[in-house]
Order: sequence, then structure tokens, then C-alpha cells
Amino acid sequence: MTPMEFADSLVAAFAASDADRYFAHFHPDATFLFHDTPGRIESRGDYEAMWAEWEREAGFRVISCASTAQRVQEYADLAVFSHDVHTVRLLDGAEDEVFERETIVLHRDGDGWTCIHEHLSPDPAKGAGADG
Repeated sequence: MTPMEFADSLVAAFAASDADRYFAHFHPDATFLFHDTPGRIESRGDYEAMWAEWEREAGFRVISCASTAQRVQEYADLAVFSHDVHTVRLLDGAEDEVFERETIVLHRDGDGWTCIHEHLSPDPAKGAGADG
């Protein structure tokens, strides 16, 4: 599987709100930096727990996710996937949408890839939320 095919699979799992399939793309020691959460998330398990809490407490669900301006840069056993993300999600019974930019660092894992770091930031060209 190429890094782009792997990234497409990751985005598809997120867009389907399929937490099990989505988190299977991440290494257990992966780290995450999100503009809308405090501090760095130190592991896949910590992010999984946060996702489950969002589902439980806010009824979180991804309704759709569009990935555009995709780019993969490959460097031996590493690849960097960057893209623009437009997500529609359900939170507290209401739909909202966010426009963000994301960079994910991939590491070759045998014949495949695994995500080792994700950084998400608001898209300054569109604003982070639906009002932007």
C-alpha cells in the first residue's frame, strides 16, 4: 500500500466515524496536537479515550469529511501527509462544520504504514468553524 492509499483509508475511516478502523491506523505511541484540545495527547490510547468521552458526553459523530489539497512527501521509511479538511460533525445534538489543515507523519511498518504524529490546526483561509 502506498502512503497515499494509506492516507485515503485513514480519511475514509474518519469520515465514516468508524473509531475502531480509524484508530487502527495509529501506532500505540503516536502523539497528537489539536488546536481545540489542551496540550499534547501522548498516545493513541489517550486519544481513543477522549473520542469515547466525546461520544458518551456530547453524542459526537462524524457526518462527513472531505480531504482536499492532499500531498504526500516520502522520505525513506517516513512520509508526511498534509491536506485541507472540511468536517461536518454532530455535537450536543447539533451539526457543525470545521475547516482545518492537518499534517500526519507516517512511518513504514513492514509492507504498510502507521501514523506516528498528527497535527491539526484551523484553516485561516476559511475560519475554523461554520461562521468563519
